[in-house]
Amino acid sequence: MNPVLVLGAGPVGQTTALLLTRWGVPTVVLDRRPARDAVGSKAICQQRDVLDVWEAVGAGRRIADEGVTWTTARTFHRDAELFSYTLADPGRPAFPPFVNISQSRTEQILDERIAAEPLVDLRWGHDVTGVEQDDAGVAVRCADGTLLRGSHLVVCAGSRCDELRRMLGVEFGGHSFDDRFLICDIRTDLPGWATERRFYFDPVWNPGRQVLIHPCPDSTFRIDWQVPAGYDLDAEAASGALDARIRAIIGDRDYEIVWKSVYRFHTRLVDRMRCGRILIAGDAAHLVSPFGARGLNSGVADAENAAWKIAYVRNGWAPDTLLDTYHDERHAAALENVAVTTATMDFLVPQDEQAAVYRRDVLSRAATDPAARALVDSGRLSEPFWYVDSPLTTPNPTRPFAGRPARGAVPPAGPGVLVPDAPIAGGTRFREIARDGFLLLTGSRADAEAAREAAATAPGPVRVEDLDETGLTGVLGARPDEVWIIRPDAHVAAVLATPTHHEICAALARATRSGGAPPWPTTGESGTSRTSATPSTAPPTGASTPRS
Repeated sequence: MNPVLVLGAGPVGQTTALLLTRWGVPTVVLDRRPARDAVGSKAICQQRDVLDVWEAVGAGRRIADEGVTWTTARTFHRDAELFSYTLADPGRPAFPPFVNISQSRTEQILDERIAAEPLVDLRWGHDVTGVEQDDAGVAVRCADGTLLRGSHLVVCAGSRCDELRRMLGVEFGGHSFDDRFLICDIRTDLPGWATERRFYFDPVWNPGRQVLIHPCPDSTFRIDWQVPAGYDLDAEAASGALDARIRAIIGDRDYEIVWKSVYRFHTRLVDRMRCGRILIAGDAAHLVSPFGARGLNSGVADAENAAWKIAYVRNGWAPDTLLDTYHDERHAAALENVAVTTATMDFLVPQDEQAAVYRRDVLSRAATDPAARALVDSGRLSEPFWYVDSPLTTPNPTRPFAGRPARGAVPPAGPGVLVPDAPIAGGTRFREIARDGFLLLTGSRADAEAAREAAATAPGPVRVEDLDETGLTGVLGARPDEVWIIRPDAHVAAVLATPTHHEICAALARATRSGGAPPWPTTGESGTSRTSATPSTAPPTGASTPRS
């Protein structure tokens, strides 16, 4: 069978390829660059749930261990601290809320995993100039005349793939912000700053604008200054003003500039993330301001969503219409990220005098007024998108979604929500078994029997576990009569109270876009059942035991 083609060998493309290997799907990854360019920190904040995804392909623990862990976010106005908050730790997760590590180092670690995977063929120096598709698959043509065919194509080629989007007839609407942002990676010693993110509104050393400081490995700190549209980095470095800018923050101590750059923020989103057999992911599909670290982290979520759905369609476990829900879910996620980050940018860079007056008032009150603190927007930190309104999610009126939780918090587990992590019996963790296919968690003997019958008849890997034996009852807030259905990306597809076998099958069918009723034989009204094991019920390749 033809491989899946992946355009772009950044973290999103790398993750897509590695996740597909777990399902036994071969990939060819194409990148127009001649080789990896390990320059600069770029996207540095890797969120806990993304580390979990990378751990599924053997890289999460290593990335976390090499990165700098931070759990506290501090916000200042001028020289006064307004407030700080510690990020929530639901359950007993394997990873901290965030680690900071340069994107280039993350890519190197993922490259090592790719090198160990015979199902991934990574090819540098392949500039794609043409894309065609038909009912049989996708074909891409490269500038050197190479023609490659695949069953599907995932475009992870970054923000500058305008020609590819044009070929696909995809719009990339949005706008750009006038102000620039200066980044310097500084290697120095700043005692007490190594485990927290610091955000400064209108500091005396950058009046009228903002500064963001993040700790990174090897005594390095990433500093972002908001600067005016006409800012000239080369001129400032030559005049000594850049040195003065840095010393205003770090004082009279030795330092080394590891990397520096100036960039402009964009907010853009494609109108379609599925084009037939082609899915668009990461920066190729959406751009948001980096305040909140929602770029790379949301791109990895795109990759996971795309990978399990492509695998299910290719293996015949779900109809082709399952791929429509890639757009449904990830476009909705991108819209939320646009809304959240646009609100942040409107607060950081007021668009009119009324907005500027509002911001000054909020910041002046926030030091003493807790209600005003909640209005200060320095970036709502990255969090997973909850698929509560997805066509794949079976709603439960007894577990309604209460909306976006408070800053730094997570919603209770329920339909559409990413499950919390926790150790379970047998020395493993919940999210490790939650990514091996569909998972049915049962709370009673009758429910377990119905779940086992459903697992025996459903296509694709389905695993049944007892809630009490795993110790997950309290973690999920599960009730004794419930069956929880967990998707292959660890999101809750359904929570069913005292369900029949047919109701479980119907929820599984909905979660694979197979229709309102399962398209496979079930027990009950028809009196038939498929009880023999088939290859389709095996777990994904390499998923039965975690890989180091």
